[in-house]
Amino acid sequence: MKERGMIFNGEMVRAILDGRKTQTRRIMKVQPEPSKSRPGDFWFSSKKLESMVHVSDLAPGNSPIADCHLFFQEHCCPFGTVGDRIWVRETFSGHYLDDDQIQDIKDGRDKASDLCEYRADYPNNAQALEGWTPSIHMPRWASRITLEITGVRVERLNSISQEDAQAEGMELTGWRPTYSDPDSGGEVWTPYDNFAQLWESIYGEGSWKANPWVWVIEFKVVRNVQDNPAR
Repeated sequence: MKERGMIFNGEMVRAILDGRKTQTRRIMKVQPEPSKSRPGDFWFSSKKLESMVHVSDLAPGNSPIADCHLFFQEHCCPFGTVGDRIWVRETFSGHYLDDDQIQDIKDGRDKASDLCEYRADYPNNAQALEGWTPSIHMPRWASRITLEITGVRVERLNSISQEDAQAEGMELTGWRPTYSDPDSGGEVWTPYDNFAQLWESIYGEGSWKANPWVWVIEFKVVRNVQDNPAR
């Protein structure tokens, strides 16, 4: 079992804490290309395997080799495989703690959540007494949420279903104007619509339409506080 840190914004941290978010999608760094030998399929180059990996082989039952998809997932996904853990990196305040307090957290005598503040707990732009530290700079000892990976697969971004959009923490929202017709009475935004808007808010205009291949990582919360020594 390996542990890796992963950044989540405040909205997604709240969704995890509420039990609404059990999936996350991350863009594949190396995007698959159309296969010449297998029409309709795509492949990408895996440096770890020193070979080409076909996307269809990452789906259960699609490869003539039993459990081939599990082998590829284990060796190709940079975020881990089933059973690995992810510690959530979020915006926090806690670098003002002294060495003894930090050591107590690492040794499990105190919980990180008892001594640190987390931006996700203050959705109304409240400012921490000592200022906020960006999520990318969060050390392992300050993390309060640890996730265990329960599934890994590959798909196109726009292929997300309504059910999976809900698993991403999205909900059905009320009527509101749309981008295509802002003067209309609006329409109901589904979890799919809200996930698309969230994606563009993170990755920029046109990022949803680009429809990249993404790693789909399913997870469960295994503990809500950092209670083990730092790795």
